[in-house]
Amino acid sequence: MTGTREHQLGAFARTSTSLLWADDPALANLLTAEYQRQQNDLCLVASSSIAHPSVFAAQSSVTDNLTTEGYPGRRYHGGCLYADEIERMAVERCRSLFGATYANVQPYSGSMANNTVLFSLLSPGDTVLSLDLASGGHLSHGARVAASGKYFDVVSYGVGPDGLIDYDAVRGLAERTRPKLLISGASSYPRTIDFARFREIADSVGALLLADISHISGLVAAGLHPSPIDSAHITTTSTYKQLGGPRGGLIMLGRDRERPVGPRGTPLHRALDQAVFPFFQGTPSLGSIAAKARALDLARTPAFKAWMGRVVTTAGTFAEQLADSGHAIVTGGSDNHIVMVDLSPTGLTGAAVQDALELCGVIVNKNMIPGDKRPAGLTSGLRLGTNVTALRGMEGEAISECAALVSDVVATLRETDEQVLDARTQKRITGQVADLCARFPIPYYP
Repeated sequence: MTGTREHQLGAFARTSTSLLWADDPALANLLTAEYQRQQNDLCLVASSSIAHPSVFAAQSSVTDNLTTEGYPGRRYHGGCLYADEIERMAVERCRSLFGATYANVQPYSGSMANNTVLFSLLSPGDTVLSLDLASGGHLSHGARVAASGKYFDVVSYGVGPDGLIDYDAVRGLAERTRPKLLISGASSYPRTIDFARFREIADSVGALLLADISHISGLVAAGLHPSPIDSAHITTTSTYKQLGGPRGGLIMLGRDRERPVGPRGTPLHRALDQAVFPFFQGTPSLGSIAAKARALDLARTPAFKAWMGRVVTTAGTFAEQLADSGHAIVTGGSDNHIVMVDLSPTGLTGAAVQDALELCGVIVNKNMIPGDKRPAGLTSGLRLGTNVTALRGMEGEAISECAALVSDVVATLRETDEQVLDARTQKRITGQVADLCARFPIPYYP
């Protein structure tokens, strides 16, 4: 029976690929080109990761043929026998991995998970206290261009001159503004976050605490960063940035599972279930939930913990190498996977450096830095990350090579008025990138 099922899944996958090439070669060629690009480019994007092929096998199954509104055992459609088992499996694996008492695996994304929390537990105009975007915050934490920034009174805390969160300043701001929700977590903060201290601040002003660990969820799962599960009232994460999963989100609870919320005193876990469905989302993607279940299982393995260990050590090495080459590093280093480079002393924009690096096959992202005077489309900084390089096994000398490539491009751009790479430099660095990627191929990607 096992062999038969294995044969059926394999045959289905092969048939799917054959039909795509036969019926839509233009799209198939684009997908193949992207596969090859990922193999041959050096990805230093902090919000990127690489999913195990078995995650894609779980995601690209027939489960998305199902309509599964509701929750296991409480669906609004028939035919959900196996769908219920898949979702229960994903929930249990999530709870086990993070030590949570509750998990909702249906959110379509990390941003959707955050919006679900904000729009279900708050009223329009309520005060939210969150990290400023330029200091490392996220759009879904109340940025003015996002929905949450338009519906709520968002007050931002920043970082000190050293680039670090000043918890005393956050407490003072919380006491003056009395927020209903305090958000901890960041998208470009390279240091450890003290979730327990954030909880103390939230409790002192009667606020709920939301911890968004989208960028550090792998480190939390591996025990390499303090967990917020029992410190925060609610914890959210995306599943693709560091967990090596599909595009999607999770909502988790710890000791506050039964906390009453709202005018009726609804237990928090029940309020969040109702918030995901039917308040904010409709039918969940069972393919995505199956892929989450697979990624969460992989995150319990020794190989995953070893990967996360390389992520942290190589980020520290990367920051040191860039600093030794004369670059200004925000906060002076990194405790996680993120290295923030301040380009202000060079006069270059993040956009110019990003574009030049991409021409050479090095993929980064421009990013605002604390106190940035440039708009988000230009920026004065770069955000670098080691998730993908660590997965490819790069460490030691290989990471020094990565840092040297970035430094080389920045130095060359500074020497030109047009901030454009010359053809010779571009060819040389492109060759170095190709050699590095060939020596460290993506595991399991033929």
